[in-house]
Amino acid sequence: MRRTALLFFCFVMTAVFIGGTDTLPAQEISLPLVNSIEVRGLKRVEEAAVKSKITQKTGEPLSSEKTTNDIKDIYKMGYFDDVKVDIEPLEGGVRVIYLIKEKPTIISIDFQGNKKQEDSGLKEKITITANSIADTVLIQDNAEKLRAFYEEEGYYLSKIVPVVKKVNDDEVTLTYQIEEGPKVKIKSLIIEGSKAISKKEIKKAIKTGEWWLFSFATSSGYYKKGEMNVDIERIRNLYFNRGYINVAVADPKIQLTGDKKGMIITIMISEGEQYRISSVDIAGNKAFPEAELRKKIKSSPKNVFSRAVLRGDVAALGETYSEKGYALVSVSPDVVPDKADKQVKITFKIDEGDIYKIGRIDISGNIKTRDKVIRREIRLDEGDTFNSSLMKRSYERLNNLNFFEAVDLQPKPKPGEKLVDIDVKVKEKPTGALSVGGGYSSVDGLIATADITQANLFGTGRLIKLKGEFGGKSTSYSFGYRDPWFLDKELLFGTDIYRTTRNYSAFDRKAAGFDMLLGKSLSEYWKADVTYNLESVTINNISPNASQIIIDQEGKKITSSITPAIARDSRNSFLDPHTGSRNMLYATYAGLGGDNFFFKTGVESSWFFPATEETTLAFKGRYAQATGMFNKPLPLYERFHVGGIYTVRGLGYGEAGPRDVNGDVIGGTKQIIFNAEYIFPLVSELKFKGVTFFDAGRAFDSFKDIGDVKYGAGVGFRWFSPIGPLRLEWGHNLNPKTGESKSKWEFTFGTAF
Repeated sequence: MRRTALLFFCFVMTAVFIGGTDTLPAQEISLPLVNSIEVRGLKRVEEAAVKSKITQKTGEPLSSEKTTNDIKDIYKMGYFDDVKVDIEPLEGGVRVIYLIKEKPTIISIDFQGNKKQEDSGLKEKITITANSIADTVLIQDNAEKLRAFYEEEGYYLSKIVPVVKKVNDDEVTLTYQIEEGPKVKIKSLIIEGSKAISKKEIKKAIKTGEWWLFSFATSSGYYKKGEMNVDIERIRNLYFNRGYINVAVADPKIQLTGDKKGMIITIMISEGEQYRISSVDIAGNKAFPEAELRKKIKSSPKNVFSRAVLRGDVAALGETYSEKGYALVSVSPDVVPDKADKQVKITFKIDEGDIYKIGRIDISGNIKTRDKVIRREIRLDEGDTFNSSLMKRSYERLNNLNFFEAVDLQPKPKPGEKLVDIDVKVKEKPTGALSVGGGYSSVDGLIATADITQANLFGTGRLIKLKGEFGGKSTSYSFGYRDPWFLDKELLFGTDIYRTTRNYSAFDRKAAGFDMLLGKSLSEYWKADVTYNLESVTINNISPNASQIIIDQEGKKITSSITPAIARDSRNSFLDPHTGSRNMLYATYAGLGGDNFFFKTGVESSWFFPATEETTLAFKGRYAQATGMFNKPLPLYERFHVGGIYTVRGLGYGEAGPRDVNGDVIGGTKQIIFNAEYIFPLVSELKFKGVTFFDAGRAFDSFKDIGDVKYGAGVGFRWFSPIGPLRLEWGHNLNPKTGESKSKWEFTFGTAF
């Protein structure tokens, strides 16, 4: 102790001497050397981690500046309640000791007061866990996370208070005291200051909205701070796209109703003046002439300035270059406003960069699916010139396999080598399904179904399906197989074997058969295929009152037919298309042996347009006709039956078509169908969507009957579930006649095959 005191006195005198003698040379002032450095007080934290923060070194003179900074740096690690430095004399110098007091450990985390939310659910919302350091900042941050979660669930008045209870010097317990409060619904959303854009349009553009009947499904109607902040940006963008570049949108003002169960949100808007475009210039282009680039942009002088159009122009210019190998092209729009004239000058500044080739294509994440199944869908090969359009198409094709929960194609440029490596990362999802179910149909009565499907057999991309359906009036069995790369070539091979029986009001039908399909890709979007079908059909148990057209079909007949088809499919997704189209033309000739001779042709066209980023407009049209040949009648089961979920909704099977003298549905030799749909998200995370639709169509024998078209309209729900798409739709017959359905609920479930 005497030596420590003497050393301390020497340090004080040295400091005084240094501060008061400017004339002495620095080399005459000597500080003690550090001969040893120790860290004391650690229990759980590694000593090496602390020493990595210490800048004071052995063999160097003692520095008060370094030890002070060391204390700060060690404290910033967040693991300690206190950090001190002690100095002891040591032969030939001193020992520096860092005295550390660790924060206690949290041995348990509990919740009290929560009634609406389970403990397990709350634990998923926080990042702090048992055995964590009891860091005050971290504890409070997690209280805010819980508060934000409750707010997202509509509990705007919730309070979260963390309580830390000491068990001993090294351990504490953490309890979050929760006061949930009532669930607060948005009663009113008020927009003030909007003149150029209607309040209705603004409300339509944002996600926050007043509580309504289906808020339980859409999760809307409750204040969510994060969503509200995004909505403020959505409002700004709405104005920016109309030329109001100086618009100001204030933070929302929130008021609670008297009973504190309702909320009134007021959003104030200052629109400013509308700006138009004075000029549009392009600079830095060398690879493409300016005239060609100008064809890609939509911003033009005298038009109202739009940020959305500007972004589209930047994307279009960038894509023009990246499709030709310029992987690192940069397009920067320079927008210069003129406040006096209320105009903006736009200059697209282009930094072209170099042309890049494709380097390595690495695939990861595929546990089951073979590499070649993924690689054959990628439209780029190693050594090809980089092309962003083909990258996008590769992504679409991999998604359309429907084998993966997530697909990510990440280009990784190597500027030194002028190469772009592509990392393909996928996350597998179950591709096999066993479903057993039942239901009720007005046509078939009670129905039981069993379905076994494997869409990615042994990871090869092949599909097999075994299905059985048993109803009061029908029974069917089928087995199907598809190989999209037959013999490792881009050839589609498939076959189906089936057997069905169905009891109609005037007759029974039994059928058994098989078909064989062979298809070939003609280009990226064009495909052609040909199908051979052999089917045996028996019509029996004919009602005594049946019409002659049914009586003439009695007995067993064999159909041997061939159907060539050609199609162009540019849909971005097969299951849930948002853009693109599918157009198909087919013809069936029956008469390759057998008893039936007929010719059938048809054309189908489907188009999908993005109404907004998340909503889709879909239009589909179909026309087909069939006729018997060589004085043979067209079989009943080859006639067209219009009515139902796949044709005109709101009517029963075949109701939009001819009937016999007894009023029984017999189908027509021709059909024309039109469907229009508006598809919108209800719960995006679950891929649960709503749909409104309008249908028109009819089956007929003569064009003079085409005027008697049937119309249907309605609403429905669609869920793209993990094991297949589900449709539940209600259609209303807009021009019903006697004997027709006035409205119908219809339901389908299963994967397309």
